[in-house]
Amino acid sequence: MSAPAPSPLAVVDAEPLPRQEEVLTEAALAFVAELHRRFTPRRDELLARRAERRAEIARTSTLDFLPETAAIRADDSWKVAPAPAALNDRRVEITGPTDRKMTINALNSGAKVWLADFEDASAPTWENVVLGQVNLIDAYTRKIDFTDPRSGKSYALKPAGELATVVMRPRGWHLEERHLTFDGRPVPGALVDFGLYFFHNAQRLIDLGKGPYFYLPKTESHLEARLWNDIFVFAQDYVGIPQGTVRATVLIETITAAYEMEEILYELRDHAAGLNAGRWDYLFSIVKNFRDGGAKFVLPDRNAVTMTAPFMRAYTELLVRTCHKRGAHAIGGMAAFIPSRKDAEVNKVAFEKVKADKDREAGDGFDGSWVAHPDLVPIAMASFDAVLGDRPNQKDRLREDVSVAPGDLIAIDSLDAKPTYDGLVSAVQVGIRYIEAWLRGLGAVAIFNLMEDAATAEISRSQIWQWINAGVEFEHAGNIVTATPELTRKVAAEELAAIRAEIGEEAFGAGKWQQAHDLLLHVSLDADYADFLTLPAYEQLVG
Repeated sequence: MSAPAPSPLAVVDAEPLPRQEEVLTEAALAFVAELHRRFTPRRDELLARRAERRAEIARTSTLDFLPETAAIRADDSWKVAPAPAALNDRRVEITGPTDRKMTINALNSGAKVWLADFEDASAPTWENVVLGQVNLIDAYTRKIDFTDPRSGKSYALKPAGELATVVMRPRGWHLEERHLTFDGRPVPGALVDFGLYFFHNAQRLIDLGKGPYFYLPKTESHLEARLWNDIFVFAQDYVGIPQGTVRATVLIETITAAYEMEEILYELRDHAAGLNAGRWDYLFSIVKNFRDGGAKFVLPDRNAVTMTAPFMRAYTELLVRTCHKRGAHAIGGMAAFIPSRKDAEVNKVAFEKVKADKDREAGDGFDGSWVAHPDLVPIAMASFDAVLGDRPNQKDRLREDVSVAPGDLIAIDSLDAKPTYDGLVSAVQVGIRYIEAWLRGLGAVAIFNLMEDAATAEISRSQIWQWINAGVEFEHAGNIVTATPELTRKVAAEELAAIRAEIGEEAFGAGKWQQAHDLLLHVSLDADYADFLTLPAYEQLVG
């Protein structure tokens, strides 16, 4: 397909960046403009459909598998396309943003796959959006290196055969990119991230024996998967590469998508690489969709909701069964622990928990799993090696023993754990600390020895909102206290004062602490629940 004439796509409200012209070429911008013209109207319709479905859930407080797609689920004959060689063994995947140091470390980590993240682990500053693309191009052309200005340590790539395969994650459909407009309208961030990456790297990756591979976040329905599939078909024709070269793994991190796993794979079947179980966004989605469903949908403290909770077991086991039935990879969740440089005992306990979690996933039939830090790669690798041996995956394990009823996925009241006052404090602590870093352009942040990203901030503020609106009662200091806006403001004020005392006035003043405090309270206490924390946060990020 010949490229159309360049479209009037403009860079606005951003100071030029070093090497920006290498990414924002006339040809690349024409491609992004064409994606925008063809597919943004459908994206808009699907966002409106999300709101309609949420209103329906509010009325009924239930979900079910779709009757109109029953024939797809009943048809055992269809499978997704076979995995390309570079994605056949995915037993350990490392995640992280695309800054220069992380790019090198992730590719060198020993993991089979690196999720190069333009989404929850990356605050969408213009610098992160553009220079992240530069870093990936440099990595594929082996022109990347990095010297830490503080330590003086230098970083460089290992030989090509030892590098992780890249699976890139663009932003979710709900986010705009204010710095790129077409016909006076911002382009969806997802199309900017996908379009620039695909245009510059699709053929380059093919030449390296790999391909343009993607993780698709925040998907809520099979119709959204259909939109992505149509984008892939168009994009492959546009640059002249074979259909089926693109492969996509969909994060099943919304409760509505959990009821449409087979349909999502079906829509993407020529481009599907698997499904992933994303814990924090999944819990966030449950709260968001059932936030006014009464006490039976109130979640306890986030750390009390483990993957062994009955409704989480239903979700993960259904995911494995669905993927293997259709020949797709099933990828497990995140080990977010960040090793301590000072406390060996903390590391020992945490490593044992990581091992137990990865042993469980490998034993349940997952083909791979995520880690947030290179030190966790050998732990996760050992768990999957013990089950897989020399096999690249265990897709032959069909898990036909699994049977999940619609109600099993939302049986929140099957948990014995309850919300606690300490859980409220923790949500405030994590929320303020994460949002402050995000507003400074950092999307992946180590907080209390855990790698936190936007998903953990979403569950933190959502739980505060839910507990207040449900009138949850906590036991605290021998008394019963109710979750209220006043209590939350008190906890947040105390936390802000503690941070100021800990880091000192100069560092406090140089940060975004008051702004983060105010934003957390806004999205946690406002009567109108914000669909995504990152929407009002982005308004502040871009000014």
